[in-house]
Amino acid sequence: MFVSSPDRGASEFPGALVRGVCSACRDESRLAQPAGTEREAGDDAAMNFDFSEEQHQLRDQARRFLTEHATSKRIRQVLDGVAPYDRAMWQEIAAMGWLGAGVPEEYGGAGLGHVGLCVLAEELGRSLAPVPFSSSVYLATEALLVAGSAEQKDEWLPRLVAGEVIGTLAWAEGNGNPSPARIKARVSGGKLTGAKWPVPDGGVADVAIVVARDESDRVVLALVRLGSAGVHPETLATLDPTREQVKLSFDGVPCEILPGDGWAALEQVLERAAILTAFEQVGLAQACLDMSVAFAMERHAFGRPIGSFQAIKHKLADVYVATELARSNAYYGAWAMTAGAAELKLASASARVSATDAAWLAAKENIQTHGGIGFTWEMDCHLYYRRAKVLGLSLGSAPFWKDRVVAALETRNAA
Repeated sequence: MFVSSPDRGASEFPGALVRGVCSACRDESRLAQPAGTEREAGDDAAMNFDFSEEQHQLRDQARRFLTEHATSKRIRQVLDGVAPYDRAMWQEIAAMGWLGAGVPEEYGGAGLGHVGLCVLAEELGRSLAPVPFSSSVYLATEALLVAGSAEQKDEWLPRLVAGEVIGTLAWAEGNGNPSPARIKARVSGGKLTGAKWPVPDGGVADVAIVVARDESDRVVLALVRLGSAGVHPETLATLDPTREQVKLSFDGVPCEILPGDGWAALEQVLERAAILTAFEQVGLAQACLDMSVAFAMERHAFGRPIGSFQAIKHKLADVYVATELARSNAYYGAWAMTAGAAELKLASASARVSATDAAWLAAKENIQTHGGIGFTWEMDCHLYYRRAKVLGLSLGSAPFWKDRVVAALETRNAA
């Protein structure tokens, strides 16, 4: 089981956050590893139990930036519909190199690998940053890295890394879980027809990777420029407007097919996104726990802090255990993703299930701990609850991922 470590002291770096530590973090084998965990020769790569010192420094700097910029006021401006996302924050994040944290340097990325991206994901979840980071980075960029041709990577990855364009992935066709049987959108003669919904950040994205079927009825991934004629976006009402969801209708829209097996590629993208989203959910859960503990120590009833009562103690102890379990599974997923381990299917599903449970529990109990004031619009508790619910459904339901845990265990045990 993985163990988490306490926050490290922040260290000052000149210049951009990612670019300032890029050279130190680039070798992912530098992740800290406890003594005695080495495997025998011939075994898979040894598990890493903690982030390296440089990655802790990256996290500390990201936290400072987001604490200063991802304020409740700026989040609520997006929630109230002033803008679909915080453009100024997005531009600053792009300038710091975060969008290319997991992208190789040959495409303009920072080359930190997925571990560096996991570090940033946790801080983005902790802060509720109202930017299309997950859809553009975890989904569109990863889809191109997994399945894009050399030409497609050369054309689009540098632009995604620079923040010149925003990307997204359109796999769903209505409510339901990922399944090839649900794919009805069609590509014929290089033209895409059909509808996909919900599509995260589909209203602000410039390019989408769309899951569809070709003339041979094979599932393929199609790259679509969303500014093309025949693309009709429709904003959907959701619990968390800071994460826009859109229905995209396509009427004979030109597209480019990504080479290879489309469904196999989608499975890889969803596994990676599940782990990265799990880090967001862990960050969210930890933020809710911190809020709850601070309020429980400050709020007095019957002459004593409410945190001294067992009803509150037990509630927050449950949140702590769930959060640490989710963190351990997220670390396991980060290792499996980085090492390309055979356990990736199990690790991604385990991270997804435990992090979804932890985020929902922490957000719910945060409201309960705050009592009546926790239900008010003025308190930020509902912002975390909204985000927790949306993240929990963004890649398929909890039962879908629990079934994947069972399937992975059955496969492993049958081997």
